[in-house]
Amino acid sequence: MKSKQKRSTESLSGDSSLSDGEQEESNGKITEGDVNAELCSSSEDEDETQPCMSKALQKSTKNGHTSSSDGDPDADDTMEEVRMPVLNPLNLIRNKEKRMALFRKMKKEKHKKKMQERRARRIPANPGHTIESLREADQTVVTNLNDSENEELRQELECDEFSAYFERIYEPKVLITFADNPVTKTRKFGLELGRIFPNALVKIRNRSSVKKMCQSAIREEYTDIVIINEDRRKPNGLLVIHLPNGPTAHFKLSNVKLTTDIKRDHKEITKHRPEVILNNFTTRLGLTIGRMLGALFHHDPEFKGRRVATFHNQRDYIFFRHHRYEFSKDGKRAKLRELGPRFTLKLRSLQEGTFDSKTGDYVWIITNKRHSMEASRRRFHL
Repeated sequence: MKSKQKRSTESLSGDSSLSDGEQEESNGKITEGDVNAELCSSSEDEDETQPCMSKALQKSTKNGHTSSSDGDPDADDTMEEVRMPVLNPLNLIRNKEKRMALFRKMKKEKHKKKMQERRARRIPANPGHTIESLREADQTVVTNLNDSENEELRQELECDEFSAYFERIYEPKVLITFADNPVTKTRKFGLELGRIFPNALVKIRNRSSVKKMCQSAIREEYTDIVIINEDRRKPNGLLVIHLPNGPTAHFKLSNVKLTTDIKRDHKEITKHRPEVILNNFTTRLGLTIGRMLGALFHHDPEFKGRRVATFHNQRDYIFFRHHRYEFSKDGKRAKLRELGPRFTLKLRSLQEGTFDSKTGDYVWIITNKRHSMEASRRRFHL
């Protein structure tokens, strides 16, 4: 540091003796590189050499090459090739709407591919338990009627009250009636049931008893009677009587939706005989109820009308839906259009013979026995 100060004082003393013109010439001859080289050679500490080297590197990079490449003639060949940016083909589309539409489509496909890869990496989850899967074992469940173990059951079904219907000895004829003084909604519901059941007739009860109605219906060769009960100006019950020898089933009626409630027109319902689907009636009692509901329809459906009536049993609740098939123009796809009405049935009792509230023999009844018969949520009767 002392030598550095001496040199600086000597240079100042020498410069003071020169004229102004000579000072300008001397200043023009001295360059920054000479000053940096002189400072770097005179410095002894490492802290002073680092800024000098950085300045030299900056100067070499400004000239476009490093000091190591000055003596190498093949330095240009070893340099990296210049890469042009990849152009997006969507940017070449000048129409903004088309460009945005293609961009959204490309983004959607990319997201779809990403989700497929994510699903492929996903570990398959264990299926959860439901009330149906945890259902209590029931000895009356029928898995296959064609088994040799169910030969006795097949013989009983061949001799029950509905065997004549399944042997096509007669065609069903249904009488639909109401309780005394039915309200408008109950009457509309009865009329819609008359459109569902083929060969059905809707009549007002006229304050006659159920026994007298059964006797007169047998004389007029009716095969079934359907009585719609109501409470608080709403339909709440359905009594189905199979003639002439029974049985009689009483259902609780709920969740009634007419065709107007589901925004449909009754003119869409044609007079073709519908196809009937009875689903999930597995027990011995369920088979009887399913055969009883199926006997209300004609045994030869007209598939040309594309109508289908479904009774689906789930947890002892019977859901009714009325649909029509609709095929696409190419005939490869089909969908269902609901026509209405829709309702839910819950079995209350099954009685032998025609309706008799006093001396009737009940095969199965849940009225006033719900606490004992429905003690477990995993036990089902149908």
